[in-house]
Amino acid sequence: MDVVEEDIVIVGAGIAGLTTALGLHRVPRFGFRRGLGFQSLVLESSDGLRVTGFALTVWTNAWRVLDAIGVGESLRQQHDQLSGGSDFSLQAASTVSGLPTSEISFKAKGKLGEHDVRCVQRKVLLEALLKELPDGTIRYSSKVVSIEESGYLKLVHLADGSILKTKVLVGCDGVNSMVAKWLGFKKPAFARRSALRGCAYFKNGHAFEPKFKQFFGKGIRSGFIPCNDKTVYWFMTFTPSSQEKEMEHDPTKMKQFALSNLGKVPDQVKAVLEITELDSISLAQLRFRHPWELLWGNISKDNVCVAGDAFHPMTPDLGQGGCAAIEDGVVLASCLAEALSKKPNNKAEEEDAEGEEFKRIKTGLEKYAKERRFRGFDLITSAYLIGFIQQSDGKVLNFLRDKMAAFFAGILLKKADFDCGKLSMS
Repeated sequence: MDVVEEDIVIVGAGIAGLTTALGLHRVPRFGFRRGLGFQSLVLESSDGLRVTGFALTVWTNAWRVLDAIGVGESLRQQHDQLSGGSDFSLQAASTVSGLPTSEISFKAKGKLGEHDVRCVQRKVLLEALLKELPDGTIRYSSKVVSIEESGYLKLVHLADGSILKTKVLVGCDGVNSMVAKWLGFKKPAFARRSALRGCAYFKNGHAFEPKFKQFFGKGIRSGFIPCNDKTVYWFMTFTPSSQEKEMEHDPTKMKQFALSNLGKVPDQVKAVLEITELDSISLAQLRFRHPWELLWGNISKDNVCVAGDAFHPMTPDLGQGGCAAIEDGVVLASCLAEALSKKPNNKAEEEDAEGEEFKRIKTGLEKYAKERRFRGFDLITSAYLIGFIQQSDGKVLNFLRDKMAAFFAGILLKKADFDCGKLSMS
């Protein structure tokens, strides 16, 4: 079978993969206007865009990136800002007593300016990114089965027998990443927690204020966030037992489990679960990469690197998994664009043009890894610790959770008060 050559191959058409592809397409090149950047090929194993998790909280740090790649405003028009009719945008309460434990305002000003927090539907986000990419950027039904070295290039073998030869290989292929495995990363660890996620659609609109409501108690954490005037996203994290096995492929049992473990919550909250259609509920184990693996592991090696969940899978307790993937995309695009834009400086470099380009790509990916390593370490560690305490059922940890609830809520804004840099070539 013929080998097809591509300059940049990205594995996975999720948030990280599409953000990286659009960042490369948008990055200014040789001083020209935006849109004359670099073409990439995105490989997606499924036959269409895959949407898992239904929605995600997009924090201020990610909105800066979405604005930089030109999709921020269109997404804002479809999703409400979390602010509410009062000063409080995040409210936490106990499901045992039914009483509130903390409140925090998303109107608080950070070091880098005003906060912007919205719950964004994954499908809408992915479609917005795809819409801005050139036709033919994504190749569907293209599952990677192996990676092989070929001089300065990489050979990517697909399940259908076809082979791609590429100068740059980027793994954005999720927690079970083939590229991360090639780089030497271990399979992400099980956090001993699972998550039910769902989306409720109110045909005639709902009465929820644009606020993030969280509930804690008896080892279970749940949350409810409106995306817009007709859609409410919800989640429930818990410590699994044999019961999880029984409901693994049965959304009816998933819904029953969620309803029976809500505890003391307002009727309006219960109604969200009751109205959720069975095909809008999912169950997944929570996995994360041990943070020390990011310190010592190969985020990049030669002309290969990882981004998104292939790089830093984390528990959802900060709401930063998708946001960090968006950050990865623009940082990686900038580093790659800088490497690919440089020209030979002398005759010796011209004679070994392929080798010199390989060195520049390697250096560019090392720069990306250096910039993102400690950000990933920080987010994984913080998310795990906060989740461990918030979902605990012991007396001491429950006391700490309730007394320090406002502090933990403040960490959410602190981690969002971050700027990963502009989309540009240094």
